[in-house]
Order: sequence, then structure tokens, then C-alpha cells
Amino acid sequence: MLQTKNYQFWFCTGSQDLYGDECLAHVAEHSRAIVESLNESGMLPYEVVWKPTMITSEVIRRTFREANNDENCAGIITWMHTFSPAKSWILGLQELNRPICHLHTQFNREIPYSEIDMDFMNENQSAHGDREFGHMMTRMGIERKVICGYWEDEDVRKRLADWMRTAVGIVESSHVRVVRFADNMRNVAVTEGDKVEAQLKFGWEVDAYPVNELVDYVNAVPDAEASALTDEYYDQYLIELGDKSPSEFRRHVQVQAQIELGLRNFLEENNYHAVVTHFGDLGGLKQLPGLAIQRLMADGYGFGAEGDWKTAAMVRIMKLMTQNMENAKGTSFMEDYTYNLVPGKEGILEAHMLEVCPSIHDGSISIKACPLSMGNREDPARLVFTSKSGHGIATSLVDLGNRFRLIINEVECGKTEKPMPKLPVATAFWTPEPNLKTGAEAWILAGGAHHTAFSYDLTAEQMGDWAAAMGIETVYIDKDTTIRGLQNELRWNSIYYR
Repeated sequence: MLQTKNYQFWFCTGSQDLYGDECLAHVAEHSRAIVESLNESGMLPYEVVWKPTMITSEVIRRTFREANNDENCAGIITWMHTFSPAKSWILGLQELNRPICHLHTQFNREIPYSEIDMDFMNENQSAHGDREFGHMMTRMGIERKVICGYWEDEDVRKRLADWMRTAVGIVESSHVRVVRFADNMRNVAVTEGDKVEAQLKFGWEVDAYPVNELVDYVNAVPDAEASALTDEYYDQYLIELGDKSPSEFRRHVQVQAQIELGLRNFLEENNYHAVVTHFGDLGGLKQLPGLAIQRLMADGYGFGAEGDWKTAAMVRIMKLMTQNMENAKGTSFMEDYTYNLVPGKEGILEAHMLEVCPSIHDGSISIKACPLSMGNREDPARLVFTSKSGHGIATSLVDLGNRFRLIINEVECGKTEKPMPKLPVATAFWTPEPNLKTGAEAWILAGGAHHTAFSYDLTAEQMGDWAAAMGIETVYIDKDTTIRGLQNELRWNSIYYR
């Protein structure tokens, strides 16, 4: 997996100096206890780092500047233990360039009915202080996550863990570099887009190279290295020869091994994290990269087909957001292909010509080398499997000309009713929420693409939070979607985002 930094999140507690030293000592003690408990819970994907209590504008500003300059700081978690006059936070918040989560909690779960007095009230007034702080961030127009609940509760920790992964996606977005080999598929609209605006909005660098610069890297791979990687393939996957002899089949597979090694070398030497190919411009490549791309995606690289750099970048970001997740079910590039319209069995068969990430596989994975009608090259080797069952999200980032829109559809993945022995590609089968007809109509009305960045492991809320932090529009398609409601939402959005 392409690793990122060893990220941390700073826990910043707000108070003021009107309540005396004993109160401030309790504030520090309580915030330390919360941080220690969060870290010991095993539920958070990253470490929470305690910071001294914020009681003056100078301390707040200095702390946030330090956060900005710390490459390992991926976000700030704020909590107002007592009342903290929010004007003290203005300068720090104006300068902060890290994602921020407002944890609206309090140290005690229950009101101590028999003992409560005004000292307790002054010391434990998060219900008071967090509203003051929230008002200021709203007035300043600061995008943030607000999580309300008791800090020991599992659902609060789960939401905090989810936000941490989103924050990493926000921070890492500015580091994403996409390499395009060849241009967009000719005359295709939805995979096009404004790469300059994307760099302004998301921080993405999207560069184009002639495909034959990649060919030079592929041709430079020693035969012994390509052969050794091919041996790994044979050990790791099932081999389905089809109508090819064992020697001919291995030759086709070794071409993909050589492409994988050459492409890895190119990406590592030139510091790219996502790659785009196009079957219509393969230069000196013997095959369309298939198995090679699938294995790169499994290692955390983003991918988009036919010049689709937006989806490539989104797959990369979603891979980063799910890295090191226990029991992850997978994230992949995907494409809508064909429908099953049998009543009660409706769904969309998802696949691509070759490039579906094996992280989503269920059961065995085979290698096949079959003809590909497009690309005018020899039969490319590819990994063939079916995907897992379960809930997931399909996302599509589209350029509407005057703005970007992220469309998020919640989907339920299942199995096809019957096997498909003649289809030599990896597949998924899902039914969009709230049902196929409404989901598909809503997707089309929203302008969604046929390519998606799909994940079993991320939620619509996480990706919506990412989009909000990027300052772009989000459209949700889920169990509550109606066409009338969606059309009204799209009309409102066209006014708000114009």
C-alpha cells in the first residue's frame, strides 16, 4: 500500500482564566483523560495528541500556526470544557489550514444531582461554551465537522474515527499527482474537465506524458525480473489457459508483469499517485495494461480509464482514507455496464474492460488472457473475479462548467442470479438506493458519469464531508431520495453555487 505520513490529530481544549487555577487544573486533567481514553480505545485510526488548554488569543494562534507547520498534523479536534470567549479564537481560526472537528461533549455523563453547585456549573459548561465557539465558526464561514455525544460512547468514537479518515483525504488531496498517458477518449464529455480549476479546488496536479515515455520504462525491465514477477502471479492466482498453450499463455502474462514493473518504476521515480490510460493510444505497448493496473490499484494507486483523471484522483483519495482499516472490503475504479431489469432482481452489472481492483474480490481470483476488441493489440492478461456482497457507495466527480459536483449513491452489492462463464472480466452487481429506477433516474438528472470511484468501506457522510471541505457541491442519492425532491435540490444548488 502506498503509505502516507504517520498522521496525528491535536486535541485543543478551550477555557478562560476567570475561574481560577483549580478549575484550570481540572480542565487540563479532564482533557488529558479524554485523550488517553480515546487512544486506548483501539477505535481510532490515528493518534490523538493532547495540547495545553487554550485560554488566550496568543496561545490559540501559536498552537494553530504550529499545527499548520507540522506535516504530521492532519487535523484539530476542539472542545470547550468551560466557557471560552470566541473572539479569542478568531485570529487562530483565520490562519488555520487544517481540517477541524468540533467535539461537543462534556467530561461528566450525568448531572451530579445531589452535589451540583455553581462551582461545578462554571467548570462544566460545554453546553454553553461550545455554542459560543460554534457561533464564531459559523459567522466566519468555517467548514468543520460537529460531533455531539458523550466521549466514551462507541458511536461518538466511531464518528470521530470516520472523520479522521476524511481529514486525511482532505490533507492528502493537495498532494495527489495524476499522470495521464495519452489524452481523453475522443469526443467523450463526462471524463473531460478543467484541470486548472481542479488544482485550485483540490490541489491535484494532473500531467500528461506521451505513452512511449512509459514504453521506455517497460522495455528497460530485465527479462529476469519480469519472469520472477510472473512466477509470483502463478503462485498467487488461478491460471485459466483457455485456448492458449501453456507457453503462449505465460508469454501474455509476462507482458503484464513487465508493464507493471515499468509502470511502478515510472510512478515512483516521478512521484505520481494515480495513473490514467487509454486503449486508443497505446504506442509501443504490446497490451492494454490490465493485470498491471489491477495490482497497482490494490497497492493504493488511483486509476481512471480512457483519460478519466477525475476518477483516478478520487480512487487514490478513497484508498488513502481507507488505508490500514481493519477488515476492509475494498475500494476500486468501476463502470456501469448493463442492467438486469427482471422485477425483484433489478441491478447494474459493474465491470470494466480489464481494470477492476482485486481488493474487492470475493473467492478465488483467476488470470485470463482473452481478446479485446478495442486497442488493436494482443490479448491482454487480466485478473477475473466477482466482488463481495454488502453495502457500499459509488461516487462520481463531474465538472459542470461553472463548478464541480460530487454525486454519492448508496448501493447494495449482491451476486448475479446466474454465472457468466463467457465474460472474462472482474465484475460487481449492485442495486442503487432507493431502487434501480429512482436511483438511475436521479444519477442521470444529477449528471453522474459512467465511471465511479467505489468503496465498501467509506460512508456517504465521509465523502460528503470531504466535498464540503473542498468547497464543492454534493448530491446524495439514498433510501430517502425522490425525483421531485432531487430536482428541487438541483435547482437550489444551481443558484447557490453559481
